[in-house]
Amino acid sequence: MEDEWEPPVPTGYNDANRAFVQAFMARGTLTFPEGQKLLAAILSATEGETVDPESITQDDFVNFVRTAREAVEPLDYDIRSSRDQIRNGERIWAFINAHSDPPTQMATTHTPEEVAYIKRLMDLIFDEYNTVRMEVMAVDEGQALKASRPKRRESQHVNGEDEEGQPSTMASDRGLKHSEVLSLLSSLVAEGWLEKSRVGFYSLSPRSLIEMWSWLVATYNDDSAEARDWQRIKFCEACKEIVTYGQRCSERDCTIRLHDICQDRYWRTRREKKCPKCETAWTGDHFVGERAITSRQGYQRGKGRANGSGTANGRRSDLEEAVAAQQEAADEDEEMEEA
Repeated sequence: MEDEWEPPVPTGYNDANRAFVQAFMARGTLTFPEGQKLLAAILSATEGETVDPESITQDDFVNFVRTAREAVEPLDYDIRSSRDQIRNGERIWAFINAHSDPPTQMATTHTPEEVAYIKRLMDLIFDEYNTVRMEVMAVDEGQALKASRPKRRESQHVNGEDEEGQPSTMASDRGLKHSEVLSLLSSLVAEGWLEKSRVGFYSLSPRSLIEMWSWLVATYNDDSAEARDWQRIKFCEACKEIVTYGQRCSERDCTIRLHDICQDRYWRTRREKKCPKCETAWTGDHFVGERAITSRQGYQRGKGRANGSGTANGRRSDLEEAVAAQQEAADEDEEMEEA
């Protein structure tokens, strides 16, 4: 009988490294301060004497991460890092599955109906509320609840087949109750897939952006020559990572974006504060993310109203109101062009 294959072990790999990998896998993400505490606890246990977290240097942490990455790569896992777009640019390391796509991973812990809902939620975030005029890339609770069931045209396929005659997965998607949606959203926040902001908008977490990078680009960007200029997934001009929270060029059709955390360093390297692509003056008041909604005068005037987006009282959510205003502006522009 042949011996079972075992992945190669990095040089110097020991019990402390094994404990670090196991703890990292369980947590999903680590910041350096979290890594200091974790390594201090592990080394205190393995070395038999108390280790102060402050004694763990950045180099110590990075070396453990590097060794962990070497150990897990043959098992189709990886460790990658990115900076938090919102919280002062803190670097976050994520333990990710490099082999299967995110929907496949979620299917191991969520029901088919929940996975179908998550896909609808992603479509809202990166398609419906991510347009040339307004790149929100977030949803409020009201919009999240409205996506609880598939649209009629999606759910009604003859004999369980889609428009191309293939078996349809939507045929069995009955959707979720509102209470189930709220429970799922809480779970996705707890699992680290989503973040909920102070004012109630849901967006992808840093961990999700790291793990879903390739899937997001493949799913929402269009490689055709006609669509190559404006894409739904855009990247920071400075650090080249995905932008879901930051600033945009004030020229509507321009694709230059910057993270807030990158802009100061970026502008220090340039003579003028002008868009590097279209040379429009960079005003810093055109936003990507929830601020595309919350910075609007209409939102500011209405922020004293009842919280939440709820649709139970029939009131339109802040997101709906902003999109309606966006459409009105588009109609006015078209009328002016025609005139």
